[in-house]
Amino acid sequence: MSSTILPPGKGGRRTAAAASSRRKPGANPPGAAADWRDPRSPEGNRAGGPADQAANGAKDPCLAALGQRVRTLRARRGLTRDALAQASGVSKRHLANLEYGIGNASILVLHQIAAALQCPMAELMGDVTTRSPEWLLLRDMLAERDEATLHRVRLAVAELLGTGRARQDGARPKDCRIALIGLRGAGKTTLGSMLAEDLGYPFIEISRDIETLAGCSIGEVQALYGQNAYRRYERRAIEEAIGIYPEAVIATAGGMVSDLASFNLMLAQCTTVWLRAEPEDHMKRVVAQGDMRPMAASVEAMEDLRTILAGREALYAKADLRIDTSAQPLAETFLRLRAAVRNTLGLPG
Repeated sequence: MSSTILPPGKGGRRTAAAASSRRKPGANPPGAAADWRDPRSPEGNRAGGPADQAANGAKDPCLAALGQRVRTLRARRGLTRDALAQASGVSKRHLANLEYGIGNASILVLHQIAAALQCPMAELMGDVTTRSPEWLLLRDMLAERDEATLHRVRLAVAELLGTGRARQDGARPKDCRIALIGLRGAGKTTLGSMLAEDLGYPFIEISRDIETLAGCSIGEVQALYGQNAYRRYERRAIEEAIGIYPEAVIATAGGMVSDLASFNLMLAQCTTVWLRAEPEDHMKRVVAQGDMRPMAASVEAMEDLRTILAGREALYAKADLRIDTSAQPLAETFLRLRAAVRNTLGLPG
């Protein structure tokens, strides 16, 4: 069944002129600054003003929740609105509208208010770690700790919650799963299949399992359903692989580490190995796999790849093992991977 896409202003998208003709009297024109009048002032109570918008239920839920948090934090600090306005350098009118949930404050205004309230921006914005006193106390306790201490705390919490790997001193893990992580082109499929054959374990490719679950290709999942749906399929595929196979070599998707729930599950239930490579090698291997898209804009693609790698390195570095796949030929790289994994699992070399 075919459909006709009408041009803007003819049954399709409204034109700016059409939108302007339908605009309520007193409403701000497109691009105009938000109306920051105090909702309790005569100006703020005029038709179309903030108080009128609030009375008509026009508050954005996000802004309303933000306003409530500002009021709560101000009350917790024992500050009047005048005192907070003076400490933050934000006008009382701006602050009043923010607290009433009818003003869209800029990030700089929020930064000033957070500084005056002596709280991080995360607390002002309603981060999960601000939802209870216990979260706040935990966050404060861990705030100045170094990375090694935080790592030990995470492992201890995982054991306490029953999500950590069951190990005895010097013993192999109860479940022997090896998860290979790293950007596309790191060698996860090639080295993973070789390692699985050597160990006699099943080889699981999460990308293939996602396609099986979704009934379409990875590209179609992302195009049709979006990134969030893709991550849900990915997490389900990981959970099924871990639930089914006590012993396996698992090749993960490159961006898996950006989904912290999936990454935490992998860290807790698998021996993780970061297959690291130089950006140039990543690019060459992707092209060798038959994907010519990066070559369409090679300079931009390489810069994007470097940026992605830099942004994920700190997460990849949480892996139990690290193998540089650019430092030597494939055969030697595999021998290093094999030795490292067998040593970690307590298997004979």
